[in-house]
Amino acid sequence: MKATSHQHAAGPLQGGLAPQGGSDPHSGGAWGQCFEISQKFFFDAAHTLRRDIETEGSLRIHGHTYHAEVTLAGTVERSTGMVVDLGLLRQAIEQLRPQLDHHLLDEVPGLGPATLENLAAFIWRAMADAVPGLVQVRVWRDGVGDSCTLR
Repeated sequence: MKATSHQHAAGPLQGGLAPQGGSDPHSGGAWGQCFEISQKFFFDAAHTLRRDIETEGSLRIHGHTYHAEVTLAGTVERSTGMVVDLGLLRQAIEQLRPQLDHHLLDEVPGLGPATLENLAAFIWRAMADAVPGLVQVRVWRDGVGDSCTLR
């Protein structure tokens, strides 16, 4: 059958997530299935770091562009067709981002040493109360290839 403007070609979740159907996502009623949704953001920040190797560069103030991804998991709400409105997640991120962006991370209250691990934990704490279903925070720096995932 050829798809028209009123028909969609067959595929996963054909017909959307309508209330009818079972728990099979192909049936159009994926209510029992667990979905993960995420939002990425970035911030630029400086820091120092005390460490046993690569000490000279780490002790000087230097900066990175950090990338972060916040992942939520849950079942689809029948009335909205969403796990959670991504607008709520974006609002929570916009509350958090100014605490990190263009700051000296050494001076951010509650962060501790500016490691990827501490950044992931800091973001988790900031997001946990604001958005339901938080399951993962990932922080990475493309420039050096480092990343940390907290689940």
